[in-house]
Formats: sequence, structure tokens, C-alpha cells
Amino acid sequence: MAPIPVRDPIDQAILRALAKDARASNKDIAAAAGIAPSTCSERMRRLERDGVIAEYRVVLDPAALGLAIQALIAIRIRRHAPDDLERFRRAVMELPEVVNLFHVTGANDYLVHVVVRDSDDLRRVAVDSLVAMPEVTHIETSLIFEHLRGPGLSEPPG
Repeated sequence: MAPIPVRDPIDQAILRALAKDARASNKDIAAAAGIAPSTCSERMRRLERDGVIAEYRVVLDPAALGLAIQALIAIRIRRHAPDDLERFRRAVMELPEVVNLFHVTGANDYLVHVVVRDSDDLRRVAVDSLVAMPEVTHIETSLIFEHLRGPGLSEPPG
């Protein structure tokens, strides 16, 4: 599907307001965009329908949940047959410790972002879960010391 351009500065203002606070009321978003709440609701429905707004979600703090360690695990796949890749992706995304899965270029094929309680949990995920997968030929684990979130994509860059 071809990207649908954000049509005007009002759409951009709506998206900026949502990126700042996705829980903001329609009234507050409308005020930030300088439009009536009914117009804001209509525009937000269109942005959702067109796929510009993909979803609304809560971002949890892993440390507050007792998940003290975050890591990126680089993975090389044995064969790149479509069935193998799909089976690998499905299996990884079923692991409760997985936050994100990235298909990447370079020496590795995937990066898996995991959150765990401690080093024993990390070893269990890396060795017992990932290395045990028949599609996996190599892993390399990097601990995340600091994770800073960007402001999010609230409008097309550039």
C-alpha cells in the first residue's frame, strides 16, 4: 500500500498532539489543532481509516515491573526459506520476554529486543529458547545500559 500523505497542517497538528499524549481528550487535541471537536473527531477517524494512525498503546516501564535487564540479541538464520523465516518469527513473537523483533541487513538477520528479571532469565531466553530453535545458527547478546525513547513519529520527517 502506498503511503497516504498527511494532507495539511491541521492533520500534522493532530498527529503532534497525539504523539505528545495519546490519552489527550478530543477537545484538547482539537484546541491544539485550532479546530472544532467534531471536525477533530472526523479527521482522526479518517487518519485511522487511512492507516496513518496505526494504533494507540500504553508503554510500560520494564524496571517498574521488576524487569531489570534489557538486551538486544542478534540472530543469524540457517536457511532463508520463507517457511523457515515465518516459523522463526512466529516462535520468537510467542516468547513473553520479546518486546520487538527487527528483520535487519548486515551480518545478522534479526535483532530481538528482550526484557527479563535477571541474568538467569536472559540465559534461559537466549540458550533454552532461541539457540534451541532449529532455524537459528548463531546468536550474539548485547546488554542495553540505557534506553532513550524518541518523541515518536508524529509527522513525516523532512
